[in-house]
Amino acid sequence: MKTNNNLGIWMDHATAHLIDLNSKDECRIIVSKFTTDVKEDALIKSESLMHNKRQQMQEEYYEEIGAKILKYTHVLLFGPTNAKVELHNYLNKNLHFKDVKIDIEAADKMTDNEKNAFVKSHFETI
Repeated sequence: MKTNNNLGIWMDHATAHLIDLNSKDECRIIVSKFTTDVKEDALIKSESLMHNKRQQMQEEYYEEIGAKILKYTHVLLFGPTNAKVELHNYLNKNLHFKDVKIDIEAADKMTDNEKNAFVKSHFETI
């Protein structure tokens, strides 16, 4: 069911922008459920609860992104934080992703047009 498509994902720990230049809806967004409110709420109860909650919700966030990645053969993870590396490590533990080529690039905050251009440029050079 895999098509030979490329997917760019600009991400940080809060949001992931999925950019498929061959798709009609060029950019989809996945938002982490670990918000500042959730963090503060858990932190009031205990620091350890907050860390557990963050880890659990981060894993759900990565799982949701991973479900989208499975439809592609080549994925570019880019963004300003180490979330892209954490996602890559998470995916490497799962054999479902062994046939997906994943590239990682550092990138600052960008406009949607800059993200699209970055993804297009990355896959044109391959």
